Parts: sequence; C-alpha cells; structure tokens
Amino acid sequence: MKFTVLTLFPEIPRAFFESSIMAKAVERGIIAYDLVNIRDFAFDRHKTCDDAPYGGGAGQLLMPEPLGRALDSVEAYRRTKHVIYVTPGGRTFTQQKARQLSRMDELVLICGRYEGIDQRIIDLYVDEEISIGDYVMSSGEVAATVIIDSVYRLVQDVITEESLDEESFSGGLLEYPQYTRPGVYKGMEVPAVLTGGNHEEIRKWRLMKSLQKTLKNRPDLVQQARLTGTLSDEAEKMIDELAGFVNYKNNRKQSRQLRSVQERLKRQDAARRRKEQDAGCNSQEQ
Repeated sequence: MKFTVLTLFPEIPRAFFESSIMAKAVERGIIAYDLVNIRDFAFDRHKTCDDAPYGGGAGQLLMPEPLGRALDSVEAYRRTKHVIYVTPGGRTFTQQKARQLSRMDELVLICGRYEGIDQRIIDLYVDEEISIGDYVMSSGEVAATVIIDSVYRLVQDVITEESLDEESFSGGLLEYPQYTRPGVYKGMEVPAVLTGGNHEEIRKWRLMKSLQKTLKNRPDLVQQARLTGTLSDEAEKMIDELAGFVNYKNNRKQSRQLRSVQERLKRQDAARRRKEQDAGCNSQEQ
C-alpha cells in the first residue's frame, strides 16, 4: 500500500514514516510513501501558496494552482488513487473507515493549513473529506498522520492478526485492562485469574472487563452492538450482571429509545420480508 502526502511541511510526516513499526513496514516493502511539497509547485520566487479568501474574512486559504499542480504531478486523477482532504468539516474518522481505507492501493492525503483550501480543489480532485474529531488543529499534517497510523497497521502482514483481533473496537467494544511484570506494583497485584493458567476463565474475565469498561466510557457502543446483533448471548447475560456497575439499563429514557429503535428495525425487517415474498409470488405467476 502507498501513502502520498501533499503538504507545506514534509518534515512533519517524514519523521513518522522513518520511525518504529512504520519504518520496518517500509523496509519490508509492505508500505510505500511519497511526500510532496506543495511549495515546489508555486509560481513565484517566494513560493507563495496562500492568499486571502474572496468575500473577506480572517485568515488565508491555500491557492488552487500550486495545490492542483501538485495533485497532477502524482496523477491524483487516476481511479486507483483515493484522494482524502483532512479537514474538521469532513465525516468523522472511525475504525470501520480505517479498515475500509486499508484495502485500497494508494491514499493521497491533502494536509490543510490556515483556513483550509480552495473549494474548487475539493470539487475537482477530492474523493472524501475526513475529520479526526470535533476540534480544530493548526496542522493538517498531524491529522493526516493520525489517519495513516490507523490505516497502515491494518494492512496485511504489518501486525499479526491476533493482535488486531483483541484491540479496542475490533469486536464493537473497548479493550479489556492489560497487565505485565512485576506481579505487584506499589502494593497493587495483578488479578489472580490472569496468573492461574485457566484460559477459559481468562477469556470470560476479559469479556466481562471489556463490557464493564465500555459501559462506563462508551455506552453508545454497547447500544449499537445490541442493535446490530453483534453481542453474544454470553455478553448479554454479563450486561445484566453489570447493571449495577453503571446506570445503563436503569436509564428509562435510554431504555425507551432502545426499544423504539429495536421495534422500528423489526418493522423494517418484516416489511422487507413481505416485499421479497410478494416479488417471489409475482415471478411465479409470470
């Protein structure tokens, strides 16, 4: 897989590509990258790449001509390349989106600066606008690196499948607590179940702790998992046991909302089945 990053400050993402697991993936030929300095495509001797926005307002915008020339230089118009503009105005980045992007041949990321980029670049080149969260940063390079870091590690052979399977969000829940040596730290002992050698008990403990943490920090993930039917019967029973740990099931408003959504999904499913049956009957009559 290849990452092509268009930026005014290539030294920022370069450090990431030359460090840690990413550096090893590049060395092994699993990941390739190209850092394109937008200033190299400016027209004047001052390498000007920004100007004031039409209509007034604070700040500067990246001009379309240098950025457009930079995109043309990497043939961003080819269908095999997926062009992403990293911006607070994009759709929120998720683990699901990271998995989707990890299956592509090449990602071309535009790092915004100042107040953003000219809309015509978005209209002509950009396939997708992505935000890493509901906040504003001055560095599009840092935001782009967040996306790259989440995506490249999902590419085959970069990290073992076993490690990926047990991470947060992999099963719709947050990851369980982890411990390593020493067995006692500042009077706090590692949970006995983890040192007992009973793998089935360890599995159950980890599932319980994962549910507990998710209910506490991200109850919306549990609700989503329930609605999509991805929670196991075992996990559902554990939620009943954990009801006293966080005020989740006892929240009447949330319970009503959950029941309402579940009933709506059932109605939609029933309507879909009736439509399929009617279509089958019509085809037999013909």
